[in-house]
Amino acid sequence: MAAGGFVRMPGGSVVVALSLPAPLPAGGQGEQRVRVLVHAKNRARALTRLRNLGLRAVYLRGNAAPPTPDEITAVLHHPDGLIWRAAAPAPSADLTVSRPPELWRPIRALLA
Repeated sequence: MAAGGFVRMPGGSVVVALSLPAPLPAGGQGEQRVRVLVHAKNRARALTRLRNLGLRAVYLRGNAAPPTPDEITAVLHHPDGLIWRAAAPAPSADLTVSRPPELWRPIRALLA
């Protein structure tokens, strides 16, 4: 099941954020996840946009992981309103090794 959430914007639209399993590269190990953001008129339309792209088993139950303000800004400034990036790994005890966050990509790059 996808962890995610949504935020209703002042204009009435919503931004939906979902963490989904990533397609594994050849020889990939472990479960990698991607964070997908969708901007739409309502939650149902946001999920329909993903289902139309081939992500058939996408559901949003609850609001456990809503989009952050940075994520909202990123999706609102993208012309398609549908972007993704690798989900942030769980925080580790070693705080000296810090990777910069990955850039947001259009959904076509994930589905290709």
